[in-house]
Amino acid sequence: MTLTAALILVAVLALAALAVHGLWSTRRARPRRAAAEAQAAPERVDPSLEALPVDAAAAPASLPIASRRGGARIDALIDAIATLALETPASGEMLLAHLPTSRRAGSKPFLVEGLNTANGEWEALALGHRYSELQAGVQLANRSGALNEIEYSEFVQKLQALADAIGAVPDFPDMLDVVARARELDAFSNPHDATLLVLLRANSVAWSVGYIQQCALRHGFVPGALPGQLVLPAAEDGAPPVLTLSFDAQVALAALGDDAATAALRELTLTLDVAQTPESAEPFAAWHAAIRALADDMDATAVDDEGRPLTLQHFATIHEDLKVLYRALESRDMAAGTAVARRLFQ
Repeated sequence: MTLTAALILVAVLALAALAVHGLWSTRRARPRRAAAEAQAAPERVDPSLEALPVDAAAAPASLPIASRRGGARIDALIDAIATLALETPASGEMLLAHLPTSRRAGSKPFLVEGLNTANGEWEALALGHRYSELQAGVQLANRSGALNEIEYSEFVQKLQALADAIGAVPDFPDMLDVVARARELDAFSNPHDATLLVLLRANSVAWSVGYIQQCALRHGFVPGALPGQLVLPAAEDGAPPVLTLSFDAQVALAALGDDAATAALRELTLTLDVAQTPESAEPFAAWHAAIRALADDMDATAVDDEGRPLTLQHFATIHEDLKVLYRALESRDMAAGTAVARRLFQ
């Protein structure tokens, strides 16, 4: 072989090596994708439907979660209660037709119940039933703060309009007493409102949305009602989810459209809303186990909101603090997972 031919061969080999290296670098920079990631945008499903069984190997990109059954009940622990006395029993049809279209006073919801003439029990108004008396309860506090004078006045105005429409005589609790109770409840709930949050950050390659969904489905999560959200459902039918795995909603929407190939993420948030699940369901253990499983599966590191890696000692400390919180809630008859706790911390 001549010197010229040898030089040409070396040059060709060098170019080939550069091409291979470039291809490898390009592939390495791409987001990690699911094993069989669909190319078409998944169909959105009504989140109010029942949850469907999930096959981790062939699950659609969007599944509904179970809707909440039953309804909230008025509770003197967290509601200011007004009564509306009726001259004669009234039908559920008539009363429902005159309820305020919005049952909120500012940032506070209120509930209306009737005393069923057939069984003597308070219940949400229903068609086909008759009621001898009404009561309405406006929530004293929630995560928006304490009920204030303006919100209470709005509640009174709406209830007065209802009373005028149905011929009832209302009896309202004193505003000063209500506002004082609201502030006291808010002062208790603020330091006892706990949401445990951890960030999962990719150690190397970014993730595609499909890859995140595939990994989450393997560990019991199902897509939630909002883009960029997956939830671990509760064992109790209709209860709030135990855990929420969330990521950038804009990236989630991009993955449904023409930008699917470039939709990539390097960070997820795993959240436990403490008040929503009873202690007996061991939600902390589920949160900790999900962190470890997802971190191992997705090659990620668990960090706090300031980017510091979390250790076993950190989790042990959090668990002990959580036990103190549970006891405090129980002391006020507002144990985590009860209807009253779920309403208060919402």
